[in-house]
Amino acid sequence: MPTIPSDDITGLVLAGGRGSRMGGVDKGLQNFNGTPLAMHAVLRLGMQVGQVMINANRNLSAYESLGVPVWPDGLADYAGPLAGFLSGLEHCETPYMLTVPCDTPLFPLDLAERLSEALAAADAEIAMVSAPEAASAPGDPPLRAQPVFCLLRTTLLESLVRFTHEGGRKIDRWTAQHKTVLVPFDRPGDAPDAFFNANTLAELHALESK
Repeated sequence: MPTIPSDDITGLVLAGGRGSRMGGVDKGLQNFNGTPLAMHAVLRLGMQVGQVMINANRNLSAYESLGVPVWPDGLADYAGPLAGFLSGLEHCETPYMLTVPCDTPLFPLDLAERLSEALAAADAEIAMVSAPEAASAPGDPPLRAQPVFCLLRTTLLESLVRFTHEGGRKIDRWTAQHKTVLVPFDRPGDAPDAFFNANTLAELHALESK
């Protein structure tokens, strides 16, 4: 199957949120098995792409100590993940960018490979993860789009600048304007909790014990 060379992809760790559901703490700096969440994401992405950067809005020196470039939002007032996408695209020097949130430390090690295969095969502009619902009834759980796990062409920068300057903030409304392929992560052997994100400290501790 066609794929995209890893050196053509820059990974972006999204760590720019308020962490409001975690009591206002800087989520990416919370420890998971003794290492900051953001560092887990940097290491897992680093095995899959050519280079990695972080989007963060607080404690920038702490993030810079993780050894990769750190870029804050260009938009004011914690404008959400799309502000991180925008900052990443503005600083991305490769043809593709892969985004992951900082609070999902178990995302798959073949994430870039599978998204790039799907993007190339569909000649799409965006490839987005679709993963099983974490807390669903027994049987085959429904798949749900995970819009913060996106592989996108960096040529979309102009479109995203226009969308955000017009006040747009929702990822799915922006991606709906472009050819997007959903990539299911429900193969036999795929970890069911690979895309489980820790929104609270209790969820983070529960994830550590898995």
